[in-house]
Amino acid sequence: MPYSMLWITAGIIASYLTGSIPTAFIFAKTMKGIDIRKHGSGNVGATNALRVLGTGPGIACLAIDVLKGLLPVIILGPLVQHKTGLRPDVVLITMGLSCICGHIWTVFLDFKGGKGIATSLGVLIGLAIAIRGLGIILLLLILCWLAIFLATRIVSISSVAGAALLPVLMAVFGQSKVLICSSLILSLFAIYKHKENIKRFLQGTEKKISFKKT
Repeated sequence: MPYSMLWITAGIIASYLTGSIPTAFIFAKTMKGIDIRKHGSGNVGATNALRVLGTGPGIACLAIDVLKGLLPVIILGPLVQHKTGLRPDVVLITMGLSCICGHIWTVFLDFKGGKGIATSLGVLIGLAIAIRGLGIILLLLILCWLAIFLATRIVSISSVAGAALLPVLMAVFGQSKVLICSSLILSLFAIYKHKENIKRFLQGTEKKISFKKT
């Protein structure tokens, strides 16, 4: 295997495994001795951790899941790019998408994980640090998410709206074709993972978020 391919493969595997760490599952097992997949929405993500474990653990899960997406982009990405000489944006996006896939299809839970929103946010933060022009896009996405969440108190619909807006903003702000195509893939991932939430929202049965202590 060529030297550069070895580095790319190693980076993808390391990013995937980082994303695969099932934060909410670990928190639930450690704190309450329960399988979070059998409680709340059954999802292995920060929102369900907040619902099942309380505000503090939920916020901690959120922070760690964001960090899971950030670290592969800002640490593994530059390392792999330096060793291979490939286009920086291509390498960073590859590491980021690998990490998100790890969160959604974690090897540690029979390839059934979370919905990838917090980890995607971490990836976008990492990309915004490295790629010019992404900061304003990230800010607009966060504002969009906050506006819809404050209006509905529904995390899933806020996330779907942000995901749908991502490739549009990438195109409007003249980002590269690689970024536009990657953001479209990321958007489709998020919307697909929220298909049941969308169905419940249209039926008027999607749960609103509430904050409670542990």
